[in-house]
Amino acid sequence: MTDPEFMDRAESVLKTIEACCDLINESTDADIDNQRVGSMVTLVFSNASQIVVNLQKPLHEIWLACKSGGYHYKFDGRQWQDTKGQGEFFARLSSDASVQSGRVLVFGD
Repeated sequence: MTDPEFMDRAESVLKTIEACCDLINESTDADIDNQRVGSMVTLVFSNASQIVVNLQKPLHEIWLACKSGGYHYKFDGRQWQDTKGQGEFFARLSSDASVQSGRVLVFGD
């Protein structure tokens, strides 16, 4: 994958996260504050816990940091998969956001 291809795909992920936060905030009382700075999105929950998603352009990876740990994702041609075999990006984000918010939250395309 070229750098421009990575940036297009990865930027789409960040935009999806932002759109999901907007939808969640409009339809629930979850109150997720999403802050975007460059290629990093920070989700801040009402209990002050955070999830950070950032792009690692030189590695063509998306990194996810949350209470359960840190994860690295590479695009496998279909979706963003954990480099250590721990699943798909949006599944992990949904799971950890649900735990950190105390309610079921769904992120994804």
